[in-house]
Amino acid sequence: MRKILRVAAAPMFAAAFILAALSAPANAGSATGTTPGTGGGDAALAREWQTAWDTYHFADATPPAPGSGRSQVTNTISIDIDAPAKQVFRKYSDFNNHLGKNPFLKRVVTHKQWRVGSATYRNLTAIEEIPYEGTIVVNKTHAQQRLHQNKLYYETDTWSEPNVETHQKIVFTCLPNGKTRVTEHLTFEADDSLIDFVAANGTASHQQLQQALKQAIESGRL
Repeated sequence: MRKILRVAAAPMFAAAFILAALSAPANAGSATGTTPGTGGGDAALAREWQTAWDTYHFADATPPAPGSGRSQVTNTISIDIDAPAKQVFRKYSDFNNHLGKNPFLKRVVTHKQWRVGSATYRNLTAIEEIPYEGTIVVNKTHAQQRLHQNKLYYETDTWSEPNVETHQKIVFTCLPNGKTRVTEHLTFEADDSLIDFVAANGTASHQQLQQALKQAIESGRL
């Protein structure tokens, strides 16, 4: 989902998460499937997903109103992968394949999957464990992914503490000689005080993930 900017960025992200945690109870999620503080496991995590969806309506990409204290930034990045588009789409869009490419990503929990016409919908949560000053900060990113395999693109909307949203459209374009261009259109939304950091580091994280997936697909490891 986001690949955090490795060691340099981790303390800054963790600091933002800690600020949020200080004003709210601890939430669910861990690498083992337990849910600290709730005892509900993945069922409790699914309830957290639903609460975030109902509260923040994070699939709505409408820009924040002027003076709301929130802003959006949109960036576009792309990479060429030496493999056919349908193959790249299938491997790239499976967030379980991001495990091991993001050093902090520990689990991807799918709460629900269904079809609407030719599109596949997935409600899921990605769980990251980020080392910070001798402790582990658990970050949960709640997301909805909508896959349009016939049209070779998918969309993902996410929400995570501290009230950060992303709206992503990832497009797979066939190139000559069986290659594929993957173009990510990334919109970040956050409080004005965080938006520059979130957009810059979020974009860099996606670029690093692109490189890792390219290497894994081209080498045959995926």
